[in-house]
Amino acid sequence: MRASHVFIAALAAGVLALVAPAGASTGVLLSNEQTVTQWANPKSRAPVRLSPDPSSHAFAKLHPRTEDGFPEVYEALQQQTDASGRSWIQIRLPMRPNGRVGWVPASALGNLHTVHTQLVVQRSKLRATLYRDGRAVFRAPVGVGRPGLPTPAGHFYVRERFRIGGRGGAYGPIAFGTSAYSPKLTDWPGGGVVGIHGTNEPQLVPGRPSHGCVRMRNRDILRLGHLMPVGTPVLIV
Repeated sequence: MRASHVFIAALAAGVLALVAPAGASTGVLLSNEQTVTQWANPKSRAPVRLSPDPSSHAFAKLHPRTEDGFPEVYEALQQQTDASGRSWIQIRLPMRPNGRVGWVPASALGNLHTVHTQLVVQRSKLRATLYRDGRAVFRAPVGVGRPGLPTPAGHFYVRERFRIGGRGGAYGPIAFGTSAYSPKLTDWPGGGVVGIHGTNEPQLVPGRPSHGCVRMRNRDILRLGHLMPVGTPVLIV
């Protein structure tokens, strides 16, 4: 069996030992952010630390709700046990600056949930592709940030999904909130969250009409709404 197949099989089973130096504790990879990704809701406002150590610097705290009032979601990257036997989980954080990761006690998170999807947004091609188990199941043209207000690049994930009702006006009938934040502004309220949503200006898609969000034609966002669950990793390139 090829090494890549062993890697995916181990992830599907839920565990994969990470290589660690002699004498150091080994970790368990929880997400490869392509075919297997795990996420959890927080159980407390625990501090988020730079390393899996209770004496490590805390630079943030878990929070229970998104800016829109939905239960907050944290993507779980890996799990590690410290010298005292305490279990830690490394998470992606929805905060500025984009790309922050940190460690929290495993007890601070609820049950882990698993998704097998990944959304890739290609800004240069103005196209989004959803993969399930590594196979493309959805493609659509998109609108991204205009010059000076770019859609940020990086690894993110879907934190919330909601129906707006009717045609939804500027946001279309369905919207997703992500862990990405516009470095400047956004057409999404509540702190600069980069959303993925429909539009009442379909003639601008594909294109670069937004303040940072990813826009789709309404028929496409409706299709995506049936295919992309909360917790799905989002790669913007």
